[in-house]
Amino acid sequence: MADVPVPPSSLRTEGILLREIHVNLLECKVCFEKYNPRQKERRPQNLSCGHVLCLECVRALSHPVLKKLECPFCRQLCDVDSTSHCQALTDLQDLLLSRSPRSPVPHRVRGGSGWVGGLGSGALRLRSAFGGWGSLINPTGVAVFGSSGTVVVVHDGERRVVVFGPQGRRLHGFGRRGRGHGEVCHPVDVAVTPSGYVVVTDAGDGAVKVFTTRGSYVLAVWGSFQMPWGVDVDSCGHILVTDIQAGTLSQVVVDFARGVTLMNRAVITDLQRPKAVACCRVTGNIALVETLGLTTTQPPNGPRPTRLTIFNKDFNVLSQIDSFTLSLGASVWPCMSAVAFDRDGDVIVIDSQRGLIWGLGKLQNGPVLTPLVSGDLVRPVGLVATAQNTLIVLDSGDHAVKMYSVHSDAILVQT
Repeated sequence: MADVPVPPSSLRTEGILLREIHVNLLECKVCFEKYNPRQKERRPQNLSCGHVLCLECVRALSHPVLKKLECPFCRQLCDVDSTSHCQALTDLQDLLLSRSPRSPVPHRVRGGSGWVGGLGSGALRLRSAFGGWGSLINPTGVAVFGSSGTVVVVHDGERRVVVFGPQGRRLHGFGRRGRGHGEVCHPVDVAVTPSGYVVVTDAGDGAVKVFTTRGSYVLAVWGSFQMPWGVDVDSCGHILVTDIQAGTLSQVVVDFARGVTLMNRAVITDLQRPKAVACCRVTGNIALVETLGLTTTQPPNGPRPTRLTIFNKDFNVLSQIDSFTLSLGASVWPCMSAVAFDRDGDVIVIDSQRGLIWGLGKLQNGPVLTPLVSGDLVRPVGLVATAQNTLIVLDSGDHAVKMYSVHSDAILVQT
């Protein structure tokens, strides 16, 4: 009997499901290591609350005398002696390993004869992840130090700013919780200047705060912001800050060596709850995401429509797209919450409603909605595309930094 061909859509659906199983079920959500029943420290262990951790993390999180641990997910106090091996996950893992591998699912890319130089043309694969509960607590913003690959994250920990090496090793933290000199109250976003200074938006203190790479306090910009939110830095080192309450995009020019603010002006006003901002290192263009009000035809509890605007370096509008317009050409309503440019100048956005990453191409030529990441993310909140063609995504739902690269196994189908 001849084999019945499997529709490509079925293969794609199965591939997404398998990825979700591997990421969401078969790895410890604290250390992000794969469960391995043949390695004692990697065996999946049931907690009394119902959550599962690897044995090594159970031991690391438990009190040595009381032999109890607080579940990092639900905060229930669990008795270490009551933990047990999770046989169901081991059986599932063995079942998946026994399956013969299928050929990779072809991915369709528009108008090319090979992979383009950027990230925005096809599916990306998860290369590595680091962080986890404890290392990061409800992170909100991420940036990278130039070509070094060093990653900086702002979160809700005691030291609000954490610096990781390119391989995910924690290097140091700074910016203690508070409103005093060198402290950070409620960080929302972070950026790194070309000279290596770290810029943090502190919504709790109504200020933009600048530190050195090692965490030494440089200066704070107060007085002109109501609730600073998104931040990025252009190739000249000028700081761009959105103010979600004032509805503005401001440009701040700083003499970092002397710790002096030279200029602070609102370059765009009358915006609707502006959040994310990103600068393109290739073209100098600026991307800005706004959260719009609900219309009379939308359900009150539904996702708010969003708008993405591209400006040139002189802050003139080049193109604009919103959730409704994007939904006309696809069966989805993207709820854009963060934005970045890849090294080719293509636009990449986070869809916070679905936990997806979309490539939009160059909006001046019309948006091309391309799914880049799906199934690996819980609640993505920030992203950075590096010059080394890596997409760094901050997943607040997993309290982790996840790094993606072009899926080398994908098959290109020319159209």
